[in-house]
Amino acid sequence: MNRSMTVVVTGASAGLGRAIAHVFAKEGARVGLISRDQSALEATAAEVEELGGKAAVYAADVSDDAAVESAAASFEEHLGPIDVWVNNAITSVFSPIKEMEASEFRRVSEVNYLGYVHGTLSALHRMLPRDSGRIIQVGSALAVRSIPLQSAYCATKHAIVGFTDSLRCELYHDKSSVKVVVVHMPAMNTPQFTWVKSRLPRMPQPVPPIYEPEVGARMVLHAALTDSPRREYWVGGSTVKAILGQKVIPGLLDKFLGKTGYKSQQRKIQDPPDRPYNLWRPVASEFGAHGPFDKRSRPFSLEANVSRHPGWLALGVGLIGAALFARKIISS
Repeated sequence: MNRSMTVVVTGASAGLGRAIAHVFAKEGARVGLISRDQSALEATAAEVEELGGKAAVYAADVSDDAAVESAAASFEEHLGPIDVWVNNAITSVFSPIKEMEASEFRRVSEVNYLGYVHGTLSALHRMLPRDSGRIIQVGSALAVRSIPLQSAYCATKHAIVGFTDSLRCELYHDKSSVKVVVVHMPAMNTPQFTWVKSRLPRMPQPVPPIYEPEVGARMVLHAALTDSPRREYWVGGSTVKAILGQKVIPGLLDKFLGKTGYKSQQRKIQDPPDRPYNLWRPVASEFGAHGPFDKRSRPFSLEANVSRHPGWLALGVGLIGAALFARKIISS
């Protein structure tokens, strides 16, 4: 993939989306930025320009398909044909299901799931006629292994995988050169935990271990640049454990998460009842890509590096095999 490319990132004003914009900017990319927060978008655009990229912004709610389509048209006019589309925008509600409202499920689904559908359709409208392009869906370990208190979020992440699997089959059928990739993320140090709607008594937090957003952003960049991307990438050891554990011991995980999942998603500080949240409208914030968990977050993931460089894994397996063979020879 040409490094001088046009990339669109949704949810680009903060957190992982902002970190993704940064890594593409360092490659000299032209980056189209979508979110609801105009001022935060402009701050992200300034950072993209400082890092060596070119930026354009479009304030839009991804739940509005017409707005997403208008954003895509605007970016192609100002930046050129879209090569990579990264669906990343999300919202959530931390709450037991028995206390959730139907409108909250609907809103999370409209942003997280339909927002990805809208972005994918706008990308396909442009990429299919050119028979070129890449769509990257930012997924989550929670797309495979759900946890308590985030039912709406988990459900939408599952839905994205189902939608993407269907799309992938159709692209193969049509012999299209357009590729779609899912990057499953671990818990990350992003601002969403400061402005997410919550009914928990204490402030919400990501389930440890927590990774810096740049760890996930670098994997998205790899998925965009590599000539032969995998259908999925798993970022972080916790993601690997969650996905594999769900395949082997799902019932035990139900019980384990039922016992530990409430405490692990709350900080020790009380959540003010009047704290603003961004479910329906953006919340002004001075946070950028990072949330408040820098001291507890990991800047590196061995699993992500292995995933980007599968040759390392083959080498490691070969060395282990050689060592075991040598040990057997010596002991015989």
